[in-house]
Amino acid sequence: MADGAELGAVYGAAIARIKAQDGDKSRLGMAALLWISHAERPLRADELCHALAVELGSTDFNIDNVPSVSTLASCCQGLIAIDKEASTVRLIHFTLQEYLSGHPDIFSRPHSAMAEICLTYLSSRQVKALSTCLSPDTRAMPFLEYCSVYWGVHAKRELSDCARSLALELLKGNYDQISTRFLLARVDGFAHWESDAFFPFSGLHCAAFFGIIEVVTTLIGMGCYDINGGDFSGRTPLAWAAHNGHAGVVKTLLEWEEVDPDKPNNYGRTPLTHAARFGHERVVKILLEREEVNPNKPNNYGFTPLSFAAQEGHQGVVKILLAREEVNPDKSNKYGRTPLSYAAGFGHEGVVKILLERGGVNPDKPSDSGWTPLTYAALEGHEGVVKILLEREEVNPDKPNNYGWTPLTYAALEGHEGVVKILLGREEVNPDKPDNYGSTPLSLATAFGHARVVALLNSRQAAIPSTI
Repeated sequence: MADGAELGAVYGAAIARIKAQDGDKSRLGMAALLWISHAERPLRADELCHALAVELGSTDFNIDNVPSVSTLASCCQGLIAIDKEASTVRLIHFTLQEYLSGHPDIFSRPHSAMAEICLTYLSSRQVKALSTCLSPDTRAMPFLEYCSVYWGVHAKRELSDCARSLALELLKGNYDQISTRFLLARVDGFAHWESDAFFPFSGLHCAAFFGIIEVVTTLIGMGCYDINGGDFSGRTPLAWAAHNGHAGVVKTLLEWEEVDPDKPNNYGRTPLTHAARFGHERVVKILLEREEVNPNKPNNYGFTPLSFAAQEGHQGVVKILLAREEVNPDKSNKYGRTPLSYAAGFGHEGVVKILLERGGVNPDKPSDSGWTPLTYAALEGHEGVVKILLEREEVNPDKPNNYGWTPLTYAALEGHEGVVKILLGREEVNPDKPDNYGSTPLSLATAFGHARVVALLNSRQAAIPSTI
């Protein structure tokens, strides 16, 4: 393998040859390298070919402009390769990516250029004609999914005047088009929604989703949309900005007097809830500066911002919320589960410790079905959390739930050998305790073939760890 200087010379010479080609070949070759090296994900060959066929600003996509893969390969002078198995196009070697990254002068404002192409594609007559209902055939427009999902990512990084104008033209009208479906289908919780369920979704919602401050500000100033308007799920533009952690847009929206910083969506989730769930500490702090924001506000199922932060293991957000006197660290939701219960069930040891250090938290509080934090931790095999909880005198290590199942029962059922060892080290734990139907930890471990757990239960004394 040649050293860095030699490779640099080779790549530099190859790029010079690409630029020296006649006619459209030079443009195709350099544009292909730009897209492959700066795309947010690997591009399929058909996607790349469509990207290169877009005529900037045109409202009509000309299929005759689409180059063949062989033409594309020829124009790139051997610097790209086609992965036949994945049907994706890549640079010939990772060192070429390093070379291009180290020579930013090769491409002028690449992300602006990519945003402009994506926006032109989305604004084309062919895309606008696609139905938003059911499952329209998008095979003729293979670049549609990439443009829908990533145009705003590129625009946020570099927003040229051209990209800004194209975005405003696309967003100021009715944004209920097929691209919305591609964008939102990737959002957590929406993957299996029906295709026509993502409407309405305004241009302001979209700009806030991507976090493009200039476009958000202009759309509001133009009076195009209600700043507190809800989309198909009742989310406001502020909620989408908070969901994706766009602190700049959050601050911008909060500067408008008419904005409601605590407006819940159809499920009772506020902007603070969204920010807390996804661990956006800066956004959480910004929202909590507003007196109208209730840091303890539950959603329709009783989940508070703290519940979501604890469930996801966001220690920083948990600390911020617990610093507020209004926040109840032991608040149960509709199912009787507390923030500690969720932190324990998902194995977030740091959050468990933070919550236990805060006064007012019952470490043995059962849910409506009788599950304690220890029960959830044992079920999932989180040994570290089990140890932390068992350090608390208030925790009953043998507490049954409504069905008579103890933490040991669940650990034995799932074959969590380490948790079984820890629990058997406590004298209070009865390894032969039957549930409401007469099943014991031993019978369940035997039924599910957990031989090592069976051996531990049959030989309790040998299983007592020296640290317990």
